[in-house]
Amino acid sequence: MSIEVPAGILPGEHLHALRARLRGDLLLPGDDGWDDARRAWQLTVDQNPTAVAIPADVDDVAIVVTAARRFGLRVAPQSTGHAAGALRSLDDTILLRTSRLRDVDIDPAVGTARVGSGAVWGDVAAAAAMHDLAAVAGMAASVGVVGFVLGGGVGWLGRSHGRGIDSVLAVEAVDARGRVLRIDRQRNADLFEGLRAGIAPVIVTAVTLQLHPLAEIWAGGLMWPLDRAADVVHAWHAWIGAVPDTVTSLVRVLRFPPLPDLPEAMRGQQFVAVEAAVHADAEEVAALLAPLRALAPTVDSMRPMPPAELATVHGDPPQPSPAFGESVLLAELSEAAVAGFLDAALAPASGALLSVELRHLGGALTPDVPGDALAFAVGIVPVPEAAPEVAAAAKAFARALDPHAAPRAMKNFTERPGDPERIYGSDLARLRTIVAAWDPEQVIAAGHPVLD
Repeated sequence: MSIEVPAGILPGEHLHALRARLRGDLLLPGDDGWDDARRAWQLTVDQNPTAVAIPADVDDVAIVVTAARRFGLRVAPQSTGHAAGALRSLDDTILLRTSRLRDVDIDPAVGTARVGSGAVWGDVAAAAAMHDLAAVAGMAASVGVVGFVLGGGVGWLGRSHGRGIDSVLAVEAVDARGRVLRIDRQRNADLFEGLRAGIAPVIVTAVTLQLHPLAEIWAGGLMWPLDRAADVVHAWHAWIGAVPDTVTSLVRVLRFPPLPDLPEAMRGQQFVAVEAAVHADAEEVAALLAPLRALAPTVDSMRPMPPAELATVHGDPPQPSPAFGESVLLAELSEAAVAGFLDAALAPASGALLSVELRHLGGALTPDVPGDALAFAVGIVPVPEAAPEVAAAAKAFARALDPHAAPRAMKNFTERPGDPERIYGSDLARLRTIVAAWDPEQVIAAGHPVLD
């Protein structure tokens, strides 16, 4: 699949030659559609690659990688760009958008899904639900499947079914030399373990996922005015100490801006909320929720729903948005940590944030997630001038919880290039060995790289 280009031709002309070989598209600065092609879901990140490739198939991916290697460029794969902030500079880099690799094929006989790397969780959840099956998915329908699982993946089925990566049976990919690979526990097993640990020097083109029999789940939220925050947060903390692993929940403080697009009941209002997903029948759910309902929530949206509707519970924006977030993995969800969360959530500076939340971990996540809870703060940046205030508020929230932090960080919630020792922990040396063996020239660029 190599591209024969006569010596002496300028790099820009090399890229024009590459474009002629693709079934998909290659866009260069100044082309029609350039800004749309380079735009990430995370709108605060301004991506400026050398070119944007939008492959039509796996052969296109291999052609792009082979060409980039010859031209002395890197290739950065990206589906939606939710985690675009974790990438380093895209200078001398082709941004490879996988949006056309979006096929989802369900095999109901064995309960699996083969998912293209451009698919989002809404695609998979809807297809699986037709067979009363569910995936260990993200909390937002718009999140890319591959980015979620390669970051570990913690969603509404986390405490009952583990991380998203734990449901990955096999991976199809293109390596740094343009070779098409099948990766699983038997074939290219070192790459499979690297992917499970959070990174591998390949461009994933598809994953095969184990699905789970699940036709219905109880989920939703309970909400109170913000002045009830202390009562609710402490009650939630006591409550999670007694719930089974079939319950995944979080508590959060929400401050809605006075925007006309919001429902009138939410516009400009502030709440404390508990959100939960529960595998149980109606009677058991009522018994489990009784301690929280005793606090008389003003909103109670808990109801039975198909798993495909779980993405509506957390209320993530359905469209790309400008935001800034910070996270802290808590070593122990102690009384002191909960008090620290409350103080940080209610501090005046946090008024610039849309949401601050505390997610209960544990259960099936315990073997691989070294913490009891995840604290996460996010604010919307409606105009560039608001960015410093929102960023300062999110950072102040995270600093306030540092005394309770675990030694590790969670990859999917680390929105800027992070310390690899904190993200990968004891896996780091092994990951460096894998990357050095498969991509010593670092042709493939990924977020939170393990090599300098």
